Amino acid sequence: MAPRAPLFVERQSYRRRRVMDGARILPVVGFVLTLLPALWTQSGRMGTAGEAIYLFALWLGLIVVAALLSRHLRREGQRAAEQAARPRAAAPEATPETPPGAAP
Repeated sequence: MAPRAPLFVERQSYRRRRVMDGARILPVVGFVLTLLPALWTQSGRMGTAGEAIYLFALWLGLIVVAALLSRHLRREGQRAAEQAARPRAAAPEATPETPPGAAP
């Protein structure tokens, strides 16, 4: 079996995919973190006020993280669109050769 060449992934597209993965997993992380006060109520460490503060802080934190991820993805999307819209360097057009003896 012949060794395979290493797969090269552009740094920008790799980062964009990882940020997209983070955006996809954010609701799951938020759900799990929302369930944590249910574990605390059995031990009696935090009162209702403490749990409310935790939930509002978590809510605010999730909003901030989602906004940052959205901003990064929007910026990367605009860069990709700009690169796709840029005309590529075209090969020089072939010019017909001047016949011998003709004036240039």
